[in-house]
Order: sequence, then C-alpha cells, then structure tokens
Amino acid sequence: MRERRHTLPLPLGDEVPFSKGLMARALVVTGLDPERAYLIARRADRDLVERGAVSLDLDRLGELAAELIGDEEAATTVRRLRRLDALQRLEEPLLLLVGGATGTGKSTIATEAAHRLGITRVTSTDFIRQTLRAYFSPVFMPSVHFSSFEAGLGLTKAEEEEAGDAHLLGFLDQTRNVLVGVEAAIDRSLAEGWSMVLEGVHLVPGMVDVDRAGAIVVQCVIAIDDEDIHRSHFWVRDHATEGLRPLEKYMDGLPEIRRIQDALVERAQRFDVPVIRNATLDQAMGEVLDLVLSTADRLVRA
Repeated sequence: MRERRHTLPLPLGDEVPFSKGLMARALVVTGLDPERAYLIARRADRDLVERGAVSLDLDRLGELAAELIGDEEAATTVRRLRRLDALQRLEEPLLLLVGGATGTGKSTIATEAAHRLGITRVTSTDFIRQTLRAYFSPVFMPSVHFSSFEAGLGLTKAEEEEAGDAHLLGFLDQTRNVLVGVEAAIDRSLAEGWSMVLEGVHLVPGMVDVDRAGAIVVQCVIAIDDEDIHRSHFWVRDHATEGLRPLEKYMDGLPEIRRIQDALVERAQRFDVPVIRNATLDQAMGEVLDLVLSTADRLVRA
C-alpha cells in the first residue's frame, strides 16, 4: 500500500472546507512560525465572514498576509503555498537526502523538514553504520567502527602512506560501506511507496544513486562557513544531550570535520547538488523547503 505525504489539497474552501487549523498548518510548512501562521489563518477566517464567502484564493490570502507580515514575506509564503499544493497533488513518494559534515545541523533540519512535509519516516546514515558495526568486526570492515572524521584510523599503514589525506580516504572508504545499507533502505522505501527523509554525512554527492524512477528525489548538502559558529554547534549539542556525545572528541576533530565539509561542498558543486549555508535555522529551513517545493513544481509543469 502506498503511503502518501498528504491527501488533502490546500483548505481554501473549494475542494476542502476552510479551516483555521489546517490553514495554519499549511502556512507553517512554508516556514512561518506557528504564531504568525495562526494569525494569518484567523485573519482569513474573519475575511470570509465579512464577505459572506465560503472560499478564498491564494491571491486574496496573500493580500491578507501582507497586512500582518509585509509584502515581501507574504509573497514568499504564497509562492511556497502554490508549490506545496503542487507537491500534494503528486502521487510519487518523496525522498529528501540531507547531507553535510558532522555538526552542521543536518539532523535538526531533516527532522523539521519531515515534520512540516508530513513525512513520518526519518533515518540517518549513522544508524545504518551502527547496524553494520554489529554485523562486521573491525577485522573485516574497520572503517565503520570509527566516527566519520576518525575513519582514517582504520587504514593500514600502507594505505595511509598512499592516501595523502588519510582522514578523507578513510571517510570515503567508510562511505562506500555505509552506502550499501543506504541504497537498500532507499530501495525498500520506494518499493513500498513510502516517503522518507534520510540524513547523514555519508550522503556524498556523486556517490548516492539519485536517479530513481517513480520518485521525487531531492538532495542537498548543509554547510557552515564560519568555523566559530560550527564549533558552537557542538557546545549546544553537548548541552542538549547532557554530554551524551563527548565534546572534546568533536572539538579535537574539528579540523578533520572541516576538511570533510570542504570535500562535500566541492563534490556538491561538481555534481550540481545545492549547498545550503546554515546561518540560521529559519533561513536554512526556508531554503530546504523551497528546494523541495520547487522540484515538485517543476515536475507538475513537465
């Protein structure tokens, strides 16, 4: 049985009766915070009552939104709503691949994107790597037994000397192993018609098969330009997880993490994969949603 992301069109009062709650939820998907989304939905509801109408179109909704959030943001919101409507009308499952180096915020972005798009399946390549560790001993598959930025420790001395950059070679070796499991997860998801968000450092542009018939596949790489901001993410994560992940290890490994990020960005540019600079969560989320919704819009127009 195929599992669709959404089954309802936008609740503008035509195909679906107008609902403040459903409208606010649709507005949140576009990147608006819940408070402003509900204010716009409530304003639209009042407009219907004042006009004695049962429905409104997106142009009218944009006019009402502009009263509350300004012309520019209202225009962006309406544009995203049009694209969201296009996405909802597509039957194909959606596969969103969110790559990026350790500590760039890709897990947070992936989880939030899944929530806003109504996707219930979210997994990480680290989860797949952990599964591989349970089945393969360090003797047979050494690289998966290290963090991505420490995978060079799994190389032999001869491999290290040949590599030039042992950390990067170790990471790519680990990636090739993990992607076997990633491809299997994707195959199963699409065979069952599930939409899925997959995040992880191992989603290396050019190494993941994104040419999937019968699916909407969207890939991006999250990056942080400022090293100090990147470093601060580990402090925030350490506080949020109460030290579950050893902070010192990530601080010590930051140079290697940054080199892996450079490699991911370079490959993204080479394989025409969008790079989203995570300056703020709201900005990054908006760009991810734009990427997903514009892809759906292009497919509808094709």
